[in-house]
Amino acid sequence: MSDVLTGELAALRGQFPVLSREVNGHPLVYLDSSNTSLKPLAVLDAMNEHDRVRTANVARALHTLGAEATAAFEEGREAVAGLLGARSDEVVFTKNASEALNLAAHSLGSNLGPGDDVVISVMEHHSNIVPWQLLCERTGATLKWFDITDEGRLDLSNMGELITERTKIVSLTYVSNVLGTVNPIRQIADAAHAVGALMVVDAAQAVPHMPVDVSRLGADLVAFTGHKMCGPSGIGVLWGRYDLLASLPPFLGGGEMIEVVKMSGSTFAAPPHRFEAGTGACEYRFP
Repeated sequence: MSDVLTGELAALRGQFPVLSREVNGHPLVYLDSSNTSLKPLAVLDAMNEHDRVRTANVARALHTLGAEATAAFEEGREAVAGLLGARSDEVVFTKNASEALNLAAHSLGSNLGPGDDVVISVMEHHSNIVPWQLLCERTGATLKWFDITDEGRLDLSNMGELITERTKIVSLTYVSNVLGTVNPIRQIADAAHAVGALMVVDAAQAVPHMPVDVSRLGADLVAFTGHKMCGPSGIGVLWGRYDLLASLPPFLGGGEMIEVVKMSGSTFAAPPHRFEAGTGACEYRFP
């Protein structure tokens, strides 16, 4: 290995303080990024800066610190939108990808009932299995799934039998967290849309590692999380087409998600704030 490359690797490792540790007398080697990634100094410094000089409740504190925290929060939303090729009002902040997928299942499920189908696959992370199981138990809809081939690919040989006029939702991983398989989301989304179904994508392993342009992906909702892409824990994203988000009921109640509250009933804010109940854990400005 050349001295230049060795120096570059040392500089890169230096951006991640935890890598200065030794384990059993050896420099730490971290190979668990698909589970959670390490945080570089830039992120740690941004988190620390917020707590040191800008602590305030986003969107609900009418003073200087509140204005600064809210501006940083919305700058983060715009940055995520730019990463996805999306509009900022299509970016919903959640606690993690699991909450984003539960939000999708809960809100989309308001229109499901007996005779409807939800289609997933056997290669899903359980965060993209259990919410749909719970939805089907609650509504009487039927859960169906793609199998995989011996090569670890999604078996599309019976796609026409799985995605039918009964199908209302198809929810699949973009990149498998176990197999590394990259699924043909656009092809499956086109089949779903042809029968009037919606396409949900678990992109927790995709967004950190490959370009994801939601204008081309074909999905209606896309979930991912910050802690798998060098960000803090406690922050996730649900991207959705604005017209779809505007048609969906809230997932959680309270805080900034309301428009007007009366004892006789409440009305709800427009997306994305409709889906951001309570104080979030994402008031960080990233460089």
